[in-house]
Amino acid sequence: MSRISFQILFCLGLIAWVSAKPQASGRIVGGEYSAEGSFPYQVSLRYDGSHTCGASIISRRYVLSAAHCVGDEDYDGNYFVYPAEHFTIRAGSTDRLLGGVLTKVTDIVVNENYANFLHDLAVLTLETPLIFSKNIQAIPLASSEVPTGGSVIISGWGYTATNAYAPNKLKWNTVQTLSRLSCLTRIGMASDALLCLGHPVDNGACFGDSGGPATYQGELVGVASFVVSGCGSEYPDGYAKVFKHLDWIKEHSDL
Repeated sequence: MSRISFQILFCLGLIAWVSAKPQASGRIVGGEYSAEGSFPYQVSLRYDGSHTCGASIISRRYVLSAAHCVGDEDYDGNYFVYPAEHFTIRAGSTDRLLGGVLTKVTDIVVNENYANFLHDLAVLTLETPLIFSKNIQAIPLASSEVPTGGSVIISGWGYTATNAYAPNKLKWNTVQTLSRLSCLTRIGMASDALLCLGHPVDNGACFGDSGGPATYQGELVGVASFVVSGCGSEYPDGYAKVFKHLDWIKEHSDL
């Protein structure tokens, strides 16, 4: 078992530390700022008006994000989902504060197997169907496994480093998929439900990127879940694997 510490990818600065056990955590470290319209499926998930996580448009009425973005544990360790009325999304803008359209969330479904930072997925229903345009589009779900070593694109409004800041402008970066054995060796976790993404030091996901997309050849293959030993560390980041959850996603959306 790895003795690495893990960090939860929570809101724009709320951090929980855990050690000894394989547990997960979740902005973009390194990378580049995005051009308007280059990530039309990316949205900002907002709690009481403030950006907390990312999400991806999968249809006009549904977005996909991470379970830990929409709930928490009570004092007895029981997981609960926040009321949907607290959440909105901003779609169609690379600025998390301005532009695009704001739409209310009316319902949230969290994967019933979410535990130990695996199956970290939530489907959110929108009050008003999105009107697709150049800047607002759904992204297809993964049609197959991503090959080991495949170049995956991640994006988000998360911190630029563990103790840095959250940019207003959307950023993106390129990371690589690791094998299950490599993931197990490096962070003590291995699961068919986990997409393990390696990157150079000072690159990768960070706080505020949680729930955001990982894409491969134009398809949504992962949902940002955790980082290990801080943002942009030598260790890979963990994303919920979309391909292993296709049936569940379709069951709780209109796909």
